[in-house]
Amino acid sequence: MTILQLSPQTMADIERNIAKYPPEQKQSAVMAALIAAQTEIGWVSDDVIETIAEILGMPRIAVDEVATFYNMYDTKPVGKYKLVICTNLPCQLTHGETAATHLKKTLGIGYNETTPCGTFTLKEGECMGACGDSPVMLVNNKRMCSFMSNEKIDALLTELRAQGKSA
Repeated sequence: MTILQLSPQTMADIERNIAKYPPEQKQSAVMAALIAAQTEIGWVSDDVIETIAEILGMPRIAVDEVATFYNMYDTKPVGKYKLVICTNLPCQLTHGETAATHLKKTLGIGYNETTPCGTFTLKEGECMGACGDSPVMLVNNKRMCSFMSNEKIDALLTELRAQGKSA
């Protein structure tokens, strides 16, 4: 494994989160450190896990356990936009399956797949705590989208494609 050279901004973010805890409990910043590194690198590779373990003075396996337990960490490369659609019962009862089917058909991919251009990755998600807004989607773990009809999905995909071209 290789210890990554994370950007000064990412290191500052990690250090800011470490400072929230007593020095002997800096491992408590592991989740925030993984998010910071994933935001820069794009996913949580073995090198990211090794780097975070080194920074926090933790066993590598302990960081790996966190990264593989929570679904907000991507332990394989994903597209520029990770779309997570809730597949729990409340969303399914209010057109969640319709939204998922439309996404699969429109993107030409299934769950845990990425479009050939690398723009979109589609994932199933567990409850996102917005059952009254279903069907619900998350974009890149940060943007929640509610009441996702086929029309709203098409508008979102158009918006994201346009952002991707201007980036």
